[in-house]
Amino acid sequence: MSAIANLNPRIVWEQFDAITQVPRPSKKEGRIIEYLIEFAKSHGIEYQKDAIGNVVMRKPATAGFEERPTVVLQAHMDMVCEKNSDVEFDFEHDAIRTRIDGDWVKAEGTTLGADCGIGMAAALAVLIDPEVQHGPVEALFTVDEETGLTGAFELGEGMLTGKYLLNLDSEDEGELFIGCAGGIDTIATFHATMEPAPKNYAFFRVDVSDLLGGHSGDDIDKGRVNSNKTVARLLWDGMQSCELRLSYFSGGNLRNAIPREAYAIFGVPERFKAEFLKRYRLFADDLEAEFRFREPNFKITLNEMPQVDEVLDAKSQFGLIYSLVGVPNGVISMSFAMPGLVETSTNLASVKFGENGDIVVTSSQRSSVESAKTYVMQMVESVFALAGADVAHTDGYPGWAPNPQSKLLGVTVESYKRLFGTEPKVRAIHAGLECGLFLEKYPELEMVSFGPTLRGVHSPDERLEIATVDKFWKLLLEVLRTI
Repeated sequence: MSAIANLNPRIVWEQFDAITQVPRPSKKEGRIIEYLIEFAKSHGIEYQKDAIGNVVMRKPATAGFEERPTVVLQAHMDMVCEKNSDVEFDFEHDAIRTRIDGDWVKAEGTTLGADCGIGMAAALAVLIDPEVQHGPVEALFTVDEETGLTGAFELGEGMLTGKYLLNLDSEDEGELFIGCAGGIDTIATFHATMEPAPKNYAFFRVDVSDLLGGHSGDDIDKGRVNSNKTVARLLWDGMQSCELRLSYFSGGNLRNAIPREAYAIFGVPERFKAEFLKRYRLFADDLEAEFRFREPNFKITLNEMPQVDEVLDAKSQFGLIYSLVGVPNGVISMSFAMPGLVETSTNLASVKFGENGDIVVTSSQRSSVESAKTYVMQMVESVFALAGADVAHTDGYPGWAPNPQSKLLGVTVESYKRLFGTEPKVRAIHAGLECGLFLEKYPELEMVSFGPTLRGVHSPDERLEIATVDKFWKLLLEVLRTI
């Protein structure tokens, strides 16, 4: 066990520490599924696994609570796998290296996996803590929340019987969430043609790095800089002024993370080399001034490269670079129904050159209004289609419409006030949660989402505030006791 296992409440931190030792990338959850099943067996807990890999565990009511309604505790078992480029780490085999940093728990150069590992830990703690008072409990652990909500989409028949569901996947202690955005991904594929690199060109590699990144839902309104857009700006300028020719572009990784790093390899004619270097220095200075209040660690570097073999043909280059500059990114509109809530956004998540010549650009759109989600998807598709790309979309997922009259919400609010002497904020969230999909399968469910405070989610700066875990745990126990 690591040092975090000694934090309080110990029963929760011990479970979280154990979870961090189990590799669990999205779509590769085999090991954590095995861990959960072995956990159930070793503690004599009834369990069920469906065809997609979701696991539910069931615990009978404690004495005197047999007539209470069944409550579902829900968390997803996969984690976002992001690391700093200078960190050696294999998410499919290595345990997360946790550390205590003042008031926070962090990982060494990688995502921590507290999203949603701490929710899993709390649910497992409820199942084994003999002191907890509760009616019948079902703990549902879903697969592949982060890259497709596959577990929620394909939840097996009969997995849930509860009337109330507590989603343990929120990231702001003191806030209760009763609604979330729906989302869809847009994937543009450029069937590019490569041609021999021109002679008498000087080639360079530009790197943008050390951006804050973050969750493309929770952090999209914080002004985080998108590395793909930043590199594209330099390439666009070089095309106009110095006959730039692009050879390679790579940026971002995950559809639901604001990209923190990107690089491109390109050339300019030798006769323009001095002019380009002058323009680059001005460009870099301008960006540092533009970003200095929102990206304190922003870094852009330029290094000369040996001659490359191939570059994009002019038509492919024009379509790619112009669309990357032109496609919308960030907040599109704020909500008029819930002031302060982002209604609609889009994230230019990744740009990848494939071995077959295809260039795949992935973006993600979110909105709490279904028609607005469709419209921003159309905006993005239109830009890429005009640039000559083939455009496809994922199936998308629905939002979760708030129910302010929910009995579960009332109990949770009163429990929080009773415990902490203050009223929690009741909000909707711009990030996607699985709740909308659960509601499609179980229309009578009442749901509330809450959790401890997490920051830097979906980035190597992910951190979990220690003191809020205790408050999260106490609130969970109080809701189970009083519902």
